[in-house]
Amino acid sequence: MNNTRIYKMSFASVYPHYIQKVEKKGRTKEELDTVIFWLTGYDEKSLQQVIEQKTDFETFFAKAPQINPNVSKITGVICGYRVEDIEDKLMQQIRYLDKLVDELAKGKAMEKILRQ
Repeated sequence: MNNTRIYKMSFASVYPHYIQKVEKKGRTKEELDTVIFWLTGYDEKSLQQVIEQKTDFETFFAKAPQINPNVSKITGVICGYRVEDIEDKLMQQIRYLDKLVDELAKGKAMEKILRQ
């Protein structure tokens, strides 16, 4: 599977879709940002820079301040693949983010989403 297109996609181009997805289900942009901060270690200021610079997903994860050590607790199926079985590290990180956004949109409690 060639994932180059996804890796080169800018985070800024996908972020509004994440916001739309969670807001449509009654969640907030702030909750979405909390999930992103938890996964990547970015904060509000650094995430805004990523968006303004139209950083691609490859760079977004490569420069993430701190991938959460509890990511291994994220399990389940996203886009037909079990996230814990994805061998490509970058694709796995992208799918972790997708999974967390899905869980937020589905109304899961933040403590469960953040694996606390």
